[in-house]
Amino acid sequence: MPSIKQDFLQLVKLGIGHSSTATLSVNDWSAIEALATKQGLLGVLIDGIAQIPEVQRPPKQILLMWIGEVMEGYENRFLDYRSSLAELAAFYNSHSFKMMVLKGYACGMNWPRPEHRPYGDIDIWLFGEQKEADAMMASEKGIYIDKSHQHHTVFTWGDFSVENHYDFGNVHHHKSSAKLEKVFKELGKDDSHFVELQVASHGSATKVYLPSPNLHALFLLKHSMTDFAAFFVTLRQVLDWAFYVEKYSNEIDWDWLHGVIEQYHMTDFFNCINAICVEDLGFEASIFHGVQFNPSLKEKILEDILEPEYSRVPPDRRFLPKTLYMYRRWKGNEWKHKLCYNESMWSAFWSGMRNHLIKPEAFKSL
Repeated sequence: MPSIKQDFLQLVKLGIGHSSTATLSVNDWSAIEALATKQGLLGVLIDGIAQIPEVQRPPKQILLMWIGEVMEGYENRFLDYRSSLAELAAFYNSHSFKMMVLKGYACGMNWPRPEHRPYGDIDIWLFGEQKEADAMMASEKGIYIDKSHQHHTVFTWGDFSVENHYDFGNVHHHKSSAKLEKVFKELGKDDSHFVELQVASHGSATKVYLPSPNLHALFLLKHSMTDFAAFFVTLRQVLDWAFYVEKYSNEIDWDWLHGVIEQYHMTDFFNCINAICVEDLGFEASIFHGVQFNPSLKEKILEDILEPEYSRVPPDRRFLPKTLYMYRRWKGNEWKHKLCYNESMWSAFWSGMRNHLIKPEAFKSL
């Protein structure tokens, strides 16, 4: 692995509070910063730089510029995200709807510095009452509900896009995903885990429900695997998994989880992600209850995480170049599909095409 990626991984380890014995020899800080930005880890990079001697750090003027970007794009956004999340939960609670947050804050609260994790959309689960809640939201607030997407509706709350899930995963491409969805829905009935967040507009606290340890462990794995097979995953997603396991390892039913991931052909991906957490990010192997993996496959996955061959958005948006690019990406990611699914790519392709005909708007962003 080129030294830029090696140095970047060492700085990430330091940034999340893990020790590193490797010698840093950064000669291209702009490349390190670009990689950190692409991975959603500029905040972690700043934390890592703070752990190295001053003579090894980037020029002060550049470092101050990066710190400013972290303050604006990470720390301030985190505060806005948390505030919007609390307001949204309070609104739902006032109308007798329980709101569970997926990913986002449910992951960030496990990080050493939650404000240095990036926050995008607000993903929520309303315990099966998504349709009723959408109707209420549109009626009470006059908010437009976008119903064109595959497994969630979308609306805007403050400065954030909210994805209101009626399915935990995309059930339209793979038969196995449709079967696994039944497991998610059963786990999604558990409302025994929550935090209380302060609501700025009326000064009181409101409940924000969290996924149970089993639900979130399986959800994070499946979500990362789906992204990896179709496009790519980032190191930030790997850290979401690692920090979650670090905090909830003793509460996850590992026998159950191993059985589910074996049944749904997720074991090799699961093992390699765990190996990256241990070998490259410095987490303790014991928290994963066994780390067995294929070293060459693990390195191939790590390389794809740090430098994916294909982008999510085609570089040329015209119809023919876009279609050709999507086909090359589909074929180029065949090894990922075989790793993550025990189903043929053609079966998934035709299932996806049927869904495209049903909801063509969902594919316009691709």
